This record gives sequence, C-alpha cells and structure tokens, in this order.
Amino acid sequence: MEHTASFREFRRYAAPGILGMVGISCYILADTFFVAKGTGSLGLAALNIAIPAYNLMNGLGLMVGVGGATHYSLCRAQGDDTEADRTFTHTLALGLVIAVLFMLTGIFGVVPLSRLLGANGETLKMTAVYLRLLLCFAPFFVTNNVMLAFVRNDGDPGRAMAGMIAGSLFNIVFDWVFIFPCGLGLFGAALATGASPLVSLLVLFGHLRKPGRGFHLRRRKPKFRLLPRICAPGLSSLIGEVASGITLLLFNLVLLRLAGNTGIAAYGVIANLALVESAIFTGLSTGVQPLISRSTSADRRRLFRWTVVTALSLSLAMYVLVFLFASPVTAAFNSEHDPALAAYAVPGLRIYFAGFLPACINIIAAAYFSAAGQAGRGFAVSLVRSIVAIPPLLFALSAVLGVTGVWLTFPAVECVACALSLIFIKRS
Repeated sequence: MEHTASFREFRRYAAPGILGMVGISCYILADTFFVAKGTGSLGLAALNIAIPAYNLMNGLGLMVGVGGATHYSLCRAQGDDTEADRTFTHTLALGLVIAVLFMLTGIFGVVPLSRLLGANGETLKMTAVYLRLLLCFAPFFVTNNVMLAFVRNDGDPGRAMAGMIAGSLFNIVFDWVFIFPCGLGLFGAALATGASPLVSLLVLFGHLRKPGRGFHLRRRKPKFRLLPRICAPGLSSLIGEVASGITLLLFNLVLLRLAGNTGIAAYGVIANLALVESAIFTGLSTGVQPLISRSTSADRRRLFRWTVVTALSLSLAMYVLVFLFASPVTAAFNSEHDPALAAYAVPGLRIYFAGFLPACINIIAAAYFSAAGQAGRGFAVSLVRSIVAIPPLLFALSAVLGVTGVWLTFPAVECVACALSLIFIKRS
C-alpha cells in the first residue's frame, strides 16, 4: 500500500500545513499586539506568563490528534476500516478527557497555576483572568486539533487549512472588537482566542458530510491497549510544544530576576514572533506527515530532503527580515514607548532568531522520525531541545552575560539538538 510521492504532491500537503499553522499562531500574535496596545507592558507580561499553559494544552491536543491520525493512516493503508474507526473514536474520547482536566484547572486552580508560572503582585490578576477563560475553552481547542489531523490525513489538507485560517481571522477581528470598542482588556483577548476553534470546527465538520470520508464515530468497548499506539507517533509534537512552554517559563523566571516585568514584556515580543516562525516549521512537518507515513523508505528520504531545504530557505529569509526590521517591529508592540523595553527586545530579536536555522532542522527531523516509525529518535531530539539542554545553558549563559545570555540560550540549545539530529539522520 506504499506509494511514491511527487514534488507536486509534496507542495499540495506542505503549503496548506504551513499556512494553516501560521494562521493558528497569528491569533496568539494578534493577542500580543492588541494586548500591548490596550493594556501596556504589564498586560504584555501577563500574557507571556500565561502562554506556557496554552503550550501544554495545545501540545497534548497535537499529541493525541497527530498520533491518532498517524495510526489511522496506517490502518487505512492496511485496509482495516474497523480499526481506523476505532482509532478515531478513541482519539476523540482521549482528547476530551484531557480537555476536561484543563477546564477543571481553569475553574478551580487558576490562581495557584498563575503563581506557578511566575505571576507576581503586579501581573497576578491579569494572568488569572486570561488563563481562566482560555482553559475553559479547552474542549474546543483539543477537538479542533483532533479534527484538523484526521481531516488532513483523510486526504483533505485544503479544508484543514481553511479551518485554521477561518479561526485565526475570527480571532484577529474579535480581539480588536473585544479589547477596544467593548473595553474588555485581557478578558476580551481570551474570549476571542477561546471562541476561534469553534469557527474552525464549523469548517472542518463539512468534511463529515462527505460520503467517502474514511473515519466515523463508532460505539465500541474501550480498548486501552490502543492508547499507546495513538499517543506514541504524536510525542514529538507534544515535546515540541512543551519545549516552547518550558522555555517561556524558565526565561520568564530568569528575566524577572534580571530585568523585572519589563524584561518579561520584551521577551513577550520575541517569544510571540518566534511562535509564528515555529508554526511555519511545525506546519511544514505535520503537513507532509501523511506522505511520509505511507511512502517507501527511499521516498521518505527524498521527502525529508525537500522538507529540510524548504525549511532552511524559509528560516534564512525570516532571519534577514527580523535582523533588518527589529526596531520597527519592537516599536509596534511598545505602545508606551518604553526605552528599556526597546533596549532589551531589539538585540534580543536579532540574537534569538538566529536559533531557527538549526531549530528548523530539529523540528523537521523529530516529526520525520515519528512518522517513519522511529518515534524513539524523534522523542530524543525533542527531549534534548526542550528539557535536557535548556536549564544548564540558560543558567550558565545568563550568569555570565546577563540578559544577553538569556537571548543566546535558544540558539545554543538548538545547535546542541541539531548535532544529535544529524547523527540520527546519518544512521537512518
């Protein structure tokens, strides 16, 4: 059932994946921009403190969605429609269980969670307001991740892209409406973001009306031994999001000590712009994942080369733009014209974004190994860049170079992980 993918087919899957994930990341970027304009540097700091919780929620949704959809593709390739339907049913159920846990945390535990993420007396109230509403929408975020992955793997990447972009456009428009005309501040930003997956789901549910769709909800007895098969292929996606969350959390805590809430606000500008670039490579890797999963071994290596070349080209172009326009980009988010924020953010953008040259290889390699049935290697790459390398490099570089050392941590971590990726690639 394996087949050879053409470059035309590669583009058909890669482009919607990139555009769709950029669309998703843009609603976080829209939050950043409108929050900065509407609530100033403290609101920007509160938003940045809250984002690691979103990373974890989104990462678990991606793990379940991408992992379940990968196993679904394998079942379909083997002609096992019963197991394919069972996979979809179990994936959706597992996703909803995870989502309910996040929702309960948002209702009953949001203040301790905000403190754990680094909120202090100045930012605690705003962080808690944003997190409470965002986590209450967890069932829609996770269901959206599941549906996006299954619709894409069911041969309809265009609809998946349309769903993501529709949700993002809704969020961008209603961010402005809720924050400015309605005067709702961070509550309005969270409301717009939380409602956006509903719009995406309305688009995706159109796929369910297609008579030839490959997945269906079935009433089946729970089969718990299926859960590891669902989760394993999506572990690299989870670790990738956890990497972003851990990076944000640790950077926020170190910057709070070195530069106060102004340093966190400056990192808010950098981190949210970085989220867009990360989304480009995540979208590229998840977009081509269905092709890799069902291709021959030789064809997989060719797909990997195309994906890496595409990622490196995009990364280089993005770095040139960030280097040239770091000052005006920072000014767009610096509504109070704070010179201290600009002094931290402008050099930070130029240093931090150099890390995406090795990072794009790591993101592609981790997803490739998982889709090719080498989940252990994908997990190892993701683990190094998320948990193993960050703390020692962050604490060492910040102790020697201060805030500049914080910005240098991301490129240093990604170079270490890239060395491991290249070793695995050579051996595969």
